[in-house]
Amino acid sequence: MDKSHYVMLMYLIMHLGLIFFMYPENIIASTDAVHWIAIVSGLAVQFIFIAIYMKGLNFFPGKDIIAIYGSAGLGVSLVFLVPIVLYFLMINIITVRAYSEIISIVFLANTPLWAIMILLMLVSTYIAAKGVETIFRTGLLLGLLFLPMILLIFLASFQNVDWNYVFPLYENDFTFWTRPTFYQSFFAFAGSFLFLGFVRTHFPYKDNKVYLTVLSLVPFFIFSVYVPVLTFGQNTASTLHFPYVVVIDTLQINWLIFDRITMFFLFTLITFIMLFTSLILWMTSRIVSCCKPSIKQMYYTQGLAVVIYILCLLVPDWKKVETLFTWNAPLRFYCLIAIPLSVYYLGLRSRRKMRHEHA
Repeated sequence: MDKSHYVMLMYLIMHLGLIFFMYPENIIASTDAVHWIAIVSGLAVQFIFIAIYMKGLNFFPGKDIIAIYGSAGLGVSLVFLVPIVLYFLMINIITVRAYSEIISIVFLANTPLWAIMILLMLVSTYIAAKGVETIFRTGLLLGLLFLPMILLIFLASFQNVDWNYVFPLYENDFTFWTRPTFYQSFFAFAGSFLFLGFVRTHFPYKDNKVYLTVLSLVPFFIFSVYVPVLTFGQNTASTLHFPYVVVIDTLQINWLIFDRITMFFLFTLITFIMLFTSLILWMTSRIVSCCKPSIKQMYYTQGLAVVIYILCLLVPDWKKVETLFTWNAPLRFYCLIAIPLSVYYLGLRSRRKMRHEHA
């Protein structure tokens, strides 16, 4: 049974929760003009490796990524699954710590960070412990409730743009490839597509619908950067922390029932992020539970949540969060590049082996 709509919606929710916060700031800091080149360059890299990854998965019908690596032997499993676990742990630590800070700034200025992080972890852990079916059904509910309003606010964010700031449309400047902030921007999409290899046995999907979803996110990536630039100009936008959120705070929509659009916008995206962290936590516990399958996966999920929370407490301030972004870069690009290529290679080897056996 085709369940592509669940996968498409989860892909949208995960990335919308990540795009609007740190991604615009990273891209704006990486180049002074023609930001679209930096954006398209990153998205092209992502699309190439998603295509390779999905092509590799198709060589193994009825198997998830854990079973694929398991069939290749213990050594292969350790080489590829251990970095995935470390990367997923880093993602959750960075996400929980960073978004707790955002909640503190916007919503709960007098609430200590440790309390906000407990709330995020409790909700995410509860959903993750219930299993992937619960995660995806929650995603369907959140998508139906909040995606129309997110789209409306996204369109309203063009309210104060000055299209003159879009020029120049092209410059022969590719120095963004040498700037760390450009590679930090890959956090918004590098590795998050790996869930496609974990859920395929639970939620079968069609490749063309996934590609359609990937392409549908391109305008959000582009205009999450360009709306702040077109509203404030490059010089001002480059000084802002969370520039797209600042743009939302300047909007005037008199007919909306919420006094502050920013509050509703951020609240919605935070719910998306909690779903994202629950999915990452579920995938991590799936891998770790292979070490001793006799223990229920729920206990691994709870144990990992405690470890993540303790490590979040050890991150003292926002500068250390930015440092974690830098430290996470090798794992990020390992998962972006090595995992799809390895799955594709194992798929080709498996097909050649089958042909040889039938010859």
